[in-house]
Amino acid sequence: MAIRDRLSGNEAVAVAMRQINPDVVAAFPITPSTEVPQYFSAFVANGKVDTEFVPVESEHSAMSACIGAEAAGARTMTATSANGLALMWEMLYIAASSRLPIVLAAVNRALSGPININNDHSDTMGARDSGWIQLYGETNQEAYDNMLMAVRIAEHPDVMLPVMNCFDGFITSHAVENIELLEDDAVKAFVGDYKPEHCLMDQDCPIAVGPLDTVAHYFEHKRQQAEAMKNAKKIILEVSAEFEKLTGRKYGLFEEYKMEDAEIAMVVINSTAGTAKFVIDGLRDKGVKAGLVKIRVFRPFPVDELVAALSKVKAIAVMDKADSFNAAGGPLFTDITSALYGRADGIKVVNYIYGLGGRDVKTDDLAFVFDELQEIAKTGKVKSVYNYLGVRE
Repeated sequence: MAIRDRLSGNEAVAVAMRQINPDVVAAFPITPSTEVPQYFSAFVANGKVDTEFVPVESEHSAMSACIGAEAAGARTMTATSANGLALMWEMLYIAASSRLPIVLAAVNRALSGPININNDHSDTMGARDSGWIQLYGETNQEAYDNMLMAVRIAEHPDVMLPVMNCFDGFITSHAVENIELLEDDAVKAFVGDYKPEHCLMDQDCPIAVGPLDTVAHYFEHKRQQAEAMKNAKKIILEVSAEFEKLTGRKYGLFEEYKMEDAEIAMVVINSTAGTAKFVIDGLRDKGVKAGLVKIRVFRPFPVDELVAALSKVKAIAVMDKADSFNAAGGPLFTDITSALYGRADGIKVVNYIYGLGGRDVKTDDLAFVFDELQEIAKTGKVKSVYNYLGVRE
């Protein structure tokens, strides 16, 4: 039976970690992810888990400790945000290239500078090509559920890649919502035991982790990483289907909201989807055929599935809560347009950079975007492809 509770996103993720009972958690505090290891350390102190909790002197050290623990055969987790993720940068690539299934709760926060502790997606978007699988969640429930599924996805023998469970700082991490938790025994049965095929502690099969890789082998190892990321898409769907049987909660690579007959659509990530759904409901009442695609899996990027979902609309607004500073569009926009190119040509696609540094995104802002989409769908003309929403010009 489900356990009904009221938890913040951070506490929900910490509860998921308690239920999983990882072997090692190494972490360093940074707002707004601090509560995740803080709550979890209380579980350690109270004897509710068997985890070895490693307090370290920096986020670089945290990921280094996670790499060492996971390489030794221990199921390992951590949490961070923004500048903390940036300080891990070197080690993110080493974790992924070493095929270590670490799970990281990435609580999205604006990446300095200037210093800003509020929400946008510049931190994890900057790490999008580090080789980590990236899952994004709109609500506390999704943050909790994704944490449970991340373990199964990461540790699957056809994947063996680290996973970021990304959710919005303060908006999701600190806001309290109703949530349904699984019972502890159900979680333990779902995630199972971690039994890596190879690890440093296996005396019968000695291995090296992170050695010098010369020109004779480096390219092939990168190709193997790429294949693992391709494999991840199938495994994510399989794990999500199993999770649905357990909980009744359905997850895919993305969520489609009122897309069956949509003529205009918005593509968005994380908590802004809730605001967009409210706006779409109002537009539908007025006869406007508006829809939403909410990205759940950003890496691997679900190209074929997104093309199928978006191919029948006339105009699309891709919403980026991070800027690429490339004078061409945000990271989600460039991936969406790349996916559509040659597969669904003729659709008008525009980009809006929004919400940087925690700037409020109101229903009026999103209604304005849909108004622009209606005009584009009607006339076929795009005034500006690359736009900023809610900024004082």
